[in-house]
Amino acid sequence: MPTPIKFGTSGWRAVMAEEFTFHNVRRAVTGIARYVRSQKPNGAAIILGRDPRFLGETLVDIAATILSHHGIVPRVITEAAPTPAIAYEVKRSGSDGAINFTASHNPPEYNGIKFSTPDGAPALPEVTKKIESEIAALDEAGLESTTGIEPVAAESSDPRPAYLKRLAEIVDFKAIAKSGAKVCFDPLFGAARGYPDALLAENGVPVATVHDRRDVLFGGHAPEPDDHLLEELRGKMRETGARIGIATDGDADRFGIVDQDGTFIQPNYIIALLFNYLVETRGWKNGVAKSVATTNLINALADKLGVALYETPVGFKYIGELIDQDKIAIGGEESAGLSIRHHVPEKDGILAGLLCCEMVATHGKSLGELLREIFSKVGSFYPLRENFRLTPEVKAKFTTKLQGEQREFFGHKVKESVRKDGLKLVLDDGSWVCYRLSGTEPVVRVYSEARSPEGLQKLSAAAKQWVIE
Repeated sequence: MPTPIKFGTSGWRAVMAEEFTFHNVRRAVTGIARYVRSQKPNGAAIILGRDPRFLGETLVDIAATILSHHGIVPRVITEAAPTPAIAYEVKRSGSDGAINFTASHNPPEYNGIKFSTPDGAPALPEVTKKIESEIAALDEAGLESTTGIEPVAAESSDPRPAYLKRLAEIVDFKAIAKSGAKVCFDPLFGAARGYPDALLAENGVPVATVHDRRDVLFGGHAPEPDDHLLEELRGKMRETGARIGIATDGDADRFGIVDQDGTFIQPNYIIALLFNYLVETRGWKNGVAKSVATTNLINALADKLGVALYETPVGFKYIGELIDQDKIAIGGEESAGLSIRHHVPEKDGILAGLLCCEMVATHGKSLGELLREIFSKVGSFYPLRENFRLTPEVKAKFTTKLQGEQREFFGHKVKESVRKDGLKLVLDDGSWVCYRLSGTEPVVRVYSEARSPEGLQKLSAAAKQWVIE
Protein backbone atom coordinates (compact mmCIF):
# COMPACT_ATOMS: atom_id res chain seq x y z
CA MET A 1 0.00 0.00 0.00
CA PRO A 2 1.20 3.56 -0.68
CA THR A 3 2.33 5.77 2.19
CA PRO A 4 -0.71 7.39 3.88
CA ILE A 5 -1.12 11.12 3.25
CA LYS A 6 -1.91 12.96 6.48
CA PHE A 7 -3.02 16.59 6.72
CA GLY A 8 -1.69 18.33 9.84
CA THR A 9 -2.44 21.74 11.35
CA SER A 10 -1.39 23.46 8.10
CA GLY A 11 -1.95 20.84 5.43
CA TRP A 12 0.30 18.07 4.13
CA ARG A 13 4.06 18.66 3.92
CA ALA A 14 6.93 16.37 2.98
CA VAL A 15 10.41 16.32 1.45
CA MET A 16 10.40 16.53 -2.34
CA ALA A 17 11.40 13.36 -4.19
CA GLU A 18 10.93 11.36 -0.96
CA GLU A 19 7.25 11.48 0.07
CA PHE A 20 6.36 14.61 -1.90
CA THR A 21 6.36 13.00 -5.36
CA PHE A 22 4.27 13.56 -8.48
CA HIS A 23 2.47 10.29 -7.72
CA ASN A 24 1.57 11.34 -4.18
CA VAL A 25 0.56 14.81 -5.34
CA ARG A 26 -1.83 13.18 -7.81
CA ARG A 27 -3.25 11.04 -5.00
CA ALA A 28 -3.73 14.07 -2.73
CA VAL A 29 -5.31 16.27 -5.41
CA THR A 30 -7.58 13.43 -6.53
CA GLY A 31 -8.70 12.96 -2.92
CA ILE A 32 -9.50 16.66 -2.70
CA ALA A 33 -11.34 16.54 -6.05
CA ARG A 34 -13.46 13.61 -4.88
CA TYR A 35 -14.26 15.43 -1.64
CA VAL A 36 -15.23 18.64 -3.47
CA ARG A 37 -17.48 16.71 -5.86
CA SER A 38 -19.16 15.04 -2.90
CA GLN A 39 -20.03 18.53 -1.62
CA LYS A 40 -20.82 20.14 -5.00
CA PRO A 41 -21.77 17.37 -7.48
CA ASN A 42 -23.23 19.80 -10.01
CA GLY A 43 -20.17 21.93 -10.62
CA ALA A 44 -17.47 23.61 -8.58
CA ALA A 45 -14.44 25.85 -9.00
CA ILE A 46 -11.14 25.62 -7.10
CA ILE A 47 -8.34 28.20 -7.05
CA LEU A 48 -4.84 26.82 -7.67
CA GLY A 49 -1.87 28.72 -6.23
CA ARG A 50 1.72 28.21 -5.18
CA ASP A 51 4.72 29.80 -3.51
CA PRO A 52 8.04 30.22 -5.44
CA ARG A 53 9.39 26.73 -4.68
CA PHE A 54 10.95 24.39 -7.23
CA LEU A 55 8.48 22.83 -9.70
CA GLY A 56 5.57 24.93 -8.45
CA GLU A 57 4.31 25.64 -11.95
CA THR A 58 4.39 21.93 -12.83
CA LEU A 59 2.46 20.99 -9.70
CA VAL A 60 -0.24 23.55 -10.49
CA ASP A 61 -0.53 22.12 -14.05
CA ILE A 62 -0.91 18.58 -12.67
CA ALA A 63 -3.62 19.71 -10.26
CA ALA A 64 -5.44 21.66 -12.98
CA THR A 65 -5.61 18.56 -15.18
CA ILE A 66 -6.96 16.40 -12.36
CA LEU A 67 -9.60 18.92 -11.30
CA SER A 68 -10.67 19.45 -14.90
CA HIS A 69 -11.21 15.71 -15.39
CA HIS A 70 -13.38 15.68 -12.28
CA GLY A 71 -15.60 18.40 -13.69
CA ILE A 72 -14.16 21.05 -11.36
CA VAL A 73 -13.10 24.36 -12.89
CA PRO A 74 -9.44 25.11 -12.06
CA ARG A 75 -8.84 28.82 -11.47
CA VAL A 76 -5.09 29.04 -12.02
CA ILE A 77 -2.90 31.75 -10.49
CA THR A 78 0.09 32.10 -12.82
CA GLU A 79 2.56 33.79 -10.47
CA ALA A 80 3.54 32.84 -6.93
CA ALA A 81 0.97 34.33 -4.56
CA PRO A 82 0.73 34.85 -0.78
CA THR A 83 -1.52 32.48 1.14
CA PRO A 84 -3.64 35.35 2.55
CA ALA A 85 -4.14 36.76 -0.97
CA ILE A 86 -5.34 33.35 -2.14
CA ALA A 87 -7.67 33.13 0.87
CA TYR A 88 -9.13 36.55 0.05
CA GLU A 89 -9.61 35.58 -3.59
CA VAL A 90 -11.53 32.44 -2.58
CA LYS A 91 -14.06 34.58 -0.74
CA ARG A 92 -14.16 37.38 -3.31
CA SER A 93 -14.64 35.08 -6.30
CA GLY A 94 -17.10 32.72 -4.64
CA SER A 95 -14.82 29.76 -5.31
CA ASP A 96 -15.32 26.43 -3.58
CA GLY A 97 -11.87 26.44 -2.02
CA ALA A 98 -8.20 26.56 -2.93
CA ILE A 99 -5.28 24.18 -3.36
CA ASN A 100 -2.06 25.98 -2.52
CA PHE A 101 1.30 24.31 -3.18
CA THR A 102 3.48 25.61 -0.37
CA ALA A 103 5.56 24.40 2.53
CA SER A 104 5.30 27.82 4.17
CA HIS A 105 8.36 28.43 6.41
CA ASN A 106 9.82 24.92 5.99
CA PRO A 107 13.25 24.42 4.37
CA PRO A 108 13.56 24.52 0.55
CA GLU A 109 13.66 20.73 0.17
CA TYR A 110 10.06 20.57 1.41
CA ASN A 111 6.82 21.23 -0.40
CA GLY A 112 3.23 20.83 0.62
CA ILE A 113 -0.46 21.29 -0.05
CA LYS A 114 -2.74 23.61 1.88
CA PHE A 115 -6.43 23.10 1.21
CA SER A 116 -8.82 25.95 1.98
CA THR A 117 -12.59 25.68 2.19
CA PRO A 118 -15.10 28.12 0.54
CA ASP A 119 -14.72 30.60 3.42
CA GLY A 120 -11.02 30.99 2.62
CA ALA A 121 -10.02 29.34 5.90
CA PRO A 122 -7.69 26.36 6.37
CA ALA A 123 -9.69 23.14 6.22
CA LEU A 124 -10.83 21.92 9.62
CA PRO A 125 -9.98 18.39 10.82
CA GLU A 126 -13.43 17.07 9.89
CA VAL A 127 -12.74 18.09 6.27
CA THR A 128 -9.16 16.82 6.06
CA LYS A 129 -10.21 13.49 7.57
CA LYS A 130 -12.75 13.09 4.75
CA ILE A 131 -10.06 13.92 2.19
CA GLU A 132 -7.73 11.36 3.77
CA SER A 133 -10.56 8.80 3.58
CA GLU A 134 -11.06 9.60 -0.11
CA ILE A 135 -7.35 9.03 -0.73
CA ALA A 136 -7.42 5.75 1.18
CA ALA A 137 -10.49 4.58 -0.77
CA LEU A 138 -8.75 5.49 -4.01
CA ASP A 139 -5.66 3.48 -2.97
CA GLU A 140 -7.84 0.51 -2.08
CA ALA A 141 -9.75 0.56 -5.37
CA GLY A 142 -6.75 1.11 -7.61
CA LEU A 143 -6.76 3.55 -10.49
CA GLU A 144 -9.22 6.40 -10.35
CA SER A 145 -11.86 6.48 -13.05
CA THR A 146 -13.45 9.70 -14.29
CA THR A 147 -15.51 8.02 -17.00
CA GLY A 148 -18.56 10.06 -17.95
CA ILE A 149 -17.19 13.34 -16.65
CA GLU A 150 -16.49 15.88 -19.34
CA PRO A 151 -13.24 17.81 -18.71
CA VAL A 152 -13.82 21.53 -18.11
CA ALA A 153 -11.69 24.45 -19.22
CA ALA A 154 -9.32 26.15 -16.81
CA GLU A 155 -9.66 29.83 -15.95
CA SER A 156 -6.98 32.31 -14.94
CA SER A 157 -7.00 34.14 -11.64
CA ASP A 158 -5.02 37.09 -10.26
CA PRO A 159 -5.60 37.73 -6.55
CA ARG A 160 -3.19 40.66 -6.31
CA PRO A 161 -5.38 43.69 -7.24
CA ALA A 162 -8.34 42.86 -5.00
CA TYR A 163 -6.15 41.83 -2.07
CA LEU A 164 -4.01 44.97 -2.23
CA LYS A 165 -7.16 47.08 -2.47
CA ARG A 166 -8.46 45.40 0.68
CA LEU A 167 -5.21 46.06 2.56
CA ALA A 168 -5.40 49.72 1.52
CA GLU A 169 -8.85 49.86 3.14
CA ILE A 170 -7.61 48.33 6.39
CA VAL A 171 -4.25 50.06 6.93
CA ASP A 172 -3.87 53.82 7.45
CA PHE A 173 -1.17 54.50 4.88
CA LYS A 174 -1.70 58.27 5.18
CA ALA A 175 -0.59 58.11 8.81
CA ILE A 176 2.51 56.10 7.87
CA ALA A 177 3.45 58.56 5.09
CA LYS A 178 2.76 61.61 7.28
CA SER A 179 5.09 60.31 10.01
CA GLY A 180 8.05 60.26 7.62
CA ALA A 181 8.91 56.75 8.80
CA LYS A 182 11.13 54.69 6.53
CA VAL A 183 10.39 50.98 6.24
CA CYS A 184 12.48 47.99 5.19
CA PHE A 185 10.93 44.77 3.92
CA ASP A 186 12.32 41.23 3.60
CA PRO A 187 10.13 38.70 1.75
CA LEU A 188 12.88 36.08 2.17
CA PHE A 189 12.63 35.34 -1.59
CA GLY A 190 9.03 34.31 -1.00
CA ALA A 191 5.54 34.93 -2.36
CA ALA A 192 5.12 38.40 -0.81
CA ARG A 193 7.55 40.07 -3.22
CA GLY A 194 5.87 43.12 -4.68
CA TYR A 195 3.01 43.21 -2.19
CA PRO A 196 3.58 45.31 0.99
CA ASP A 197 6.53 47.18 -0.52
CA ALA A 198 4.45 48.13 -3.57
CA LEU A 199 1.61 49.41 -1.38
CA LEU A 200 3.96 51.42 0.82
CA ALA A 201 5.71 52.99 -2.19
CA GLU A 202 2.39 53.81 -3.90
CA ASN A 203 1.32 55.67 -0.77
CA GLY A 204 4.47 57.77 -0.50
CA VAL A 205 6.25 55.76 2.19
CA PRO A 206 10.04 55.34 1.66
CA VAL A 207 10.64 51.58 1.52
CA ALA A 208 13.72 49.45 0.80
CA THR A 209 13.59 45.71 0.08
CA VAL A 210 16.09 42.87 0.43
CA HIS A 211 15.87 39.38 -1.13
CA ASP A 212 13.59 40.76 -3.83
CA ARG A 213 13.95 37.98 -6.42
CA ARG A 214 12.91 34.39 -6.90
CA ASP A 215 15.25 31.84 -5.38
CA VAL A 216 13.79 28.34 -5.10
CA LEU A 217 16.42 27.55 -2.43
CA PHE A 218 15.56 30.67 -0.38
CA GLY A 219 19.20 31.60 0.04
CA GLY A 220 20.04 28.12 1.29
CA HIS A 221 17.92 28.14 4.45
CA ALA A 222 14.30 27.97 5.55
CA PRO A 223 12.24 31.03 4.53
CA GLU A 224 11.37 31.69 8.16
CA PRO A 225 11.19 35.30 9.41
CA ASP A 226 12.97 34.52 12.65
CA ASP A 227 15.59 36.54 14.53
CA HIS A 228 18.69 34.70 13.29
CA LEU A 229 17.68 34.93 9.61
CA LEU A 230 17.05 38.68 9.43
CA GLU A 231 20.59 40.09 9.51
CA GLU A 232 20.38 41.45 5.96
CA LEU A 233 17.13 43.20 6.88
CA ARG A 234 18.88 44.78 9.86
CA GLY A 235 21.75 45.86 7.62
CA LYS A 236 19.35 47.56 5.20
CA MET A 237 17.62 49.27 8.14
CA ARG A 238 20.92 50.71 9.36
CA GLU A 239 21.80 51.80 5.84
CA THR A 240 18.49 53.63 5.26
CA GLY A 241 17.69 54.77 8.79
CA ALA A 242 14.45 52.80 8.81
CA ARG A 243 12.17 52.96 11.82
CA ILE A 244 10.86 49.43 11.37
CA GLY A 245 11.69 46.23 9.50
CA ILE A 246 8.97 43.81 8.40
CA ALA A 247 9.45 40.30 7.02
CA THR A 248 7.30 37.42 5.77
CA ASP A 249 7.90 33.71 5.30
CA GLY A 250 7.77 31.65 2.08
CA ASP A 251 4.01 31.96 1.56
CA ALA A 252 3.58 35.18 3.59
CA ASP A 253 1.24 33.80 6.22
CA ARG A 254 3.85 34.41 8.97
CA PHE A 255 5.55 37.62 10.01
CA GLY A 256 8.79 38.81 11.59
CA ILE A 257 9.19 42.33 12.98
CA VAL A 258 12.45 44.19 13.76
CA ASP A 259 12.43 47.38 15.88
CA GLN A 260 14.39 50.49 14.91
CA ASP A 261 17.35 49.52 17.14
CA GLY A 262 17.62 46.09 15.46
CA THR A 263 15.78 44.18 18.21
CA PHE A 264 13.60 41.33 17.00
CA ILE A 265 10.18 41.65 18.64
CA GLN A 266 8.87 38.16 19.15
CA PRO A 267 5.43 37.31 17.71
CA ASN A 268 3.84 36.86 21.15
CA TYR A 269 4.47 40.54 21.83
CA ILE A 270 3.39 41.72 18.37
CA ILE A 271 0.00 40.06 18.77
CA ALA A 272 -0.45 41.71 22.18
CA LEU A 273 0.66 45.13 20.88
CA LEU A 274 -1.68 44.99 17.89
CA PHE A 275 -4.58 43.77 20.05
CA ASN A 276 -4.12 46.79 22.31
CA TYR A 277 -3.71 49.10 19.29
CA LEU A 278 -6.86 47.90 17.51
CA VAL A 279 -8.93 48.45 20.64
CA GLU A 280 -7.44 51.96 20.96
CA THR A 281 -7.80 53.04 17.33
CA ARG A 282 -10.76 51.03 15.97
CA GLY A 283 -12.71 50.63 19.17
CA TRP A 284 -13.08 46.89 18.50
CA LYS A 285 -13.85 45.18 21.79
CA ASN A 286 -15.79 42.17 20.55
CA GLY A 287 -13.12 39.63 21.55
CA VAL A 288 -9.57 38.34 21.19
CA ALA A 289 -8.36 34.81 20.46
CA LYS A 290 -5.06 33.08 21.08
CA SER A 291 -3.82 29.53 20.95
CA VAL A 292 -3.20 27.73 24.21
CA ALA A 293 0.57 28.12 23.65
CA THR A 294 0.47 31.90 23.17
CA THR A 295 1.43 34.47 25.82
CA ASN A 296 -0.84 35.22 28.77
CA LEU A 297 0.00 38.89 28.26
CA ILE A 298 -3.05 38.76 25.99
CA ASN A 299 -5.13 37.37 28.87
CA ALA A 300 -4.01 40.25 31.09
CA LEU A 301 -4.77 42.83 28.41
CA ALA A 302 -8.19 41.30 27.72
CA ASP A 303 -9.00 41.56 31.41
CA LYS A 304 -7.74 45.16 31.60
CA LEU A 305 -9.64 46.22 28.45
CA GLY A 306 -12.83 44.32 29.28
CA VAL A 307 -12.62 42.13 26.17
CA ALA A 308 -13.79 38.51 25.91
CA LEU A 309 -10.92 36.01 25.59
CA TYR A 310 -11.04 32.81 23.52
CA GLU A 311 -8.27 30.23 23.98
CA THR A 312 -8.04 27.66 21.18
CA PRO A 313 -6.03 24.56 20.31
CA VAL A 314 -2.94 25.17 18.17
CA GLY A 315 -3.86 25.63 14.51
CA PHE A 316 -5.10 28.86 12.95
CA LYS A 317 -8.19 27.15 11.57
CA TYR A 318 -9.77 27.44 15.04
CA ILE A 319 -9.07 31.17 15.20
CA GLY A 320 -10.31 31.51 11.62
CA GLU A 321 -13.72 30.19 12.71
CA LEU A 322 -13.98 32.96 15.31
CA ILE A 323 -13.03 35.60 12.71
CA ASP A 324 -15.72 34.29 10.37
CA GLN A 325 -18.25 34.53 13.20
CA ASP A 326 -17.05 38.11 14.02
CA LYS A 327 -16.47 37.08 17.62
CA ILE A 328 -12.98 38.61 17.78
CA ALA A 329 -11.12 41.79 16.81
CA ILE A 330 -7.86 39.90 16.40
CA GLY A 331 -6.59 36.36 16.81
CA GLY A 332 -3.02 35.12 16.88
CA GLU A 333 -0.59 32.31 17.54
CA GLU A 334 2.91 32.49 19.01
CA SER A 335 4.20 30.91 15.80
CA ALA A 336 3.75 34.30 14.04
CA GLY A 337 0.25 34.02 12.67
CA LEU A 338 -2.54 36.57 13.04
CA SER A 339 -5.55 38.07 11.33
CA ILE A 340 -8.26 40.56 12.25
CA ARG A 341 -12.01 41.01 11.95
CA HIS A 342 -13.54 41.79 8.54
CA HIS A 343 -10.52 40.14 6.90
CA VAL A 344 -9.54 36.60 5.93
CA PRO A 345 -9.89 33.72 8.43
CA GLU A 346 -6.28 32.83 7.58
CA LYS A 347 -2.89 33.99 8.84
CA ASP A 348 -1.74 37.18 7.13
CA GLY A 349 1.91 38.10 7.63
CA ILE A 350 1.66 41.01 5.20
CA LEU A 351 -1.17 42.61 7.13
CA ALA A 352 0.66 42.10 10.44
CA GLY A 353 3.72 43.96 9.16
CA LEU A 354 1.73 46.85 7.71
CA LEU A 355 -0.32 47.27 10.90
CA CYS A 356 2.93 47.43 12.86
CA CYS A 357 4.10 50.22 10.53
CA GLU A 358 0.85 52.09 11.19
CA MET A 359 1.16 51.58 14.95
CA VAL A 360 4.71 52.90 15.10
CA ALA A 361 3.81 55.85 12.86
CA THR A 362 0.67 56.76 14.81
CA HIS A 363 2.31 56.64 18.24
CA GLY A 364 5.66 58.06 17.18
CA LYS A 365 7.32 55.51 19.45
CA SER A 366 9.39 52.38 18.94
CA LEU A 367 7.88 48.94 19.45
CA GLY A 368 10.10 48.48 22.48
CA GLU A 369 8.72 51.65 24.06
CA LEU A 370 5.16 50.58 23.35
CA LEU A 371 5.79 47.16 24.89
CA ARG A 372 7.25 48.70 28.04
CA GLU A 373 4.13 50.87 28.35
CA ILE A 374 1.94 47.76 28.24
CA PHE A 375 4.15 46.01 30.83
CA SER A 376 3.71 49.03 33.12
CA LYS A 377 -0.06 48.60 32.92
CA VAL A 378 -0.51 44.82 33.26
CA GLY A 379 2.88 43.46 34.36
CA SER A 380 5.72 41.74 32.53
CA PHE A 381 5.51 38.46 30.63
CA TYR A 382 8.47 36.49 29.27
CA PRO A 383 7.57 33.57 26.95
CA LEU A 384 9.83 30.87 25.48
CA ARG A 385 9.41 27.96 23.07
CA GLU A 386 11.76 24.96 23.01
CA ASN A 387 11.80 21.55 21.29
CA PHE A 388 13.19 18.44 22.97
CA ARG A 389 13.91 15.23 21.07
CA LEU A 390 12.78 12.03 22.80
CA THR A 391 13.98 8.47 22.66
CA PRO A 392 11.16 5.93 22.09
CA GLU A 393 11.40 4.87 25.74
CA VAL A 394 11.24 8.43 27.10
CA LYS A 395 8.39 9.31 24.72
CA ALA A 396 6.31 6.33 25.85
CA LYS A 397 6.87 7.15 29.51
CA PHE A 398 6.22 10.86 29.00
CA THR A 399 3.02 10.24 27.03
CA THR A 400 1.62 8.33 30.02
CA LYS A 401 2.81 11.09 32.36
CA LEU A 402 0.91 13.75 30.38
CA GLN A 403 -2.33 11.89 31.00
CA GLY A 404 -1.94 11.99 34.78
CA GLU A 405 -3.03 14.68 37.21
CA GLN A 406 -0.37 17.17 38.30
CA ARG A 407 -0.97 19.08 41.55
CA GLU A 408 2.53 20.51 41.97
CA PHE A 409 5.28 21.53 39.59
CA PHE A 410 8.76 22.09 41.06
CA GLY A 411 7.64 23.77 44.24
CA HIS A 412 4.61 25.57 42.82
CA LYS A 413 0.96 24.63 43.12
CA VAL A 414 -0.78 23.89 39.85
CA LYS A 415 -3.63 26.38 39.75
CA GLU A 416 -5.17 24.99 36.54
CA SER A 417 -4.59 22.14 34.08
CA VAL A 418 -5.67 22.95 30.52
CA ARG A 419 -6.04 20.09 28.03
CA LYS A 420 -7.27 21.92 24.93
CA ASP A 421 -4.07 20.86 23.14
CA GLY A 422 -1.47 18.82 24.99
CA LEU A 423 -1.11 19.76 28.66
CA LYS A 424 -0.80 23.31 29.97
CA LEU A 425 -0.04 23.74 33.67
CA VAL A 426 -0.86 27.19 35.04
CA LEU A 427 1.03 27.79 38.30
CA ASP A 428 0.14 29.84 41.38
CA ASP A 429 2.71 32.56 40.61
CA GLY A 430 1.21 33.34 37.19
CA SER A 431 3.78 31.36 35.22
CA TRP A 432 2.86 28.38 33.06
CA VAL A 433 4.29 25.56 30.98
CA CYS A 434 2.64 23.75 28.05
CA TYR A 435 3.68 20.40 26.54
CA ARG A 436 2.62 19.29 23.05
CA LEU A 437 3.86 16.06 21.50
CA SER A 438 4.57 16.21 17.79
CA GLY A 439 2.45 13.86 15.72
CA THR A 440 5.13 13.41 13.04
CA GLU A 441 8.46 13.17 14.87
CA PRO A 442 9.83 12.13 18.32
CA VAL A 443 9.72 15.68 19.66
CA VAL A 444 7.91 17.42 22.48
CA ARG A 445 7.27 21.12 22.06
CA VAL A 446 7.59 22.96 25.35
CA TYR A 447 6.17 26.44 25.84
CA SER A 448 7.02 28.30 29.04
CA GLU A 449 6.18 31.75 30.36
CA ALA A 450 7.25 33.50 33.57
CA ARG A 451 6.86 37.00 34.96
CA SER A 452 10.61 37.77 35.01
CA PRO A 453 13.68 36.73 32.97
CA GLU A 454 15.12 34.98 36.05
CA GLY A 455 11.85 33.15 36.61
CA LEU A 456 11.79 32.04 32.97
CA GLN A 457 15.29 30.59 33.24
CA LYS A 458 14.27 28.51 36.26
CA LEU A 459 10.95 27.49 34.69
CA SER A 460 12.64 26.39 31.47
CA ALA A 461 15.08 24.21 33.38
CA ALA A 462 12.22 22.69 35.40
CA ALA A 463 10.17 22.11 32.24
CA LYS A 464 13.03 20.19 30.67
CA GLN A 465 13.67 18.19 33.83
CA TRP A 466 10.02 17.14 33.99
CA VAL A 467 10.33 15.61 30.53
CA ILE A 468 13.28 13.37 31.35
CA GLU A 469 12.83 12.57 35.04
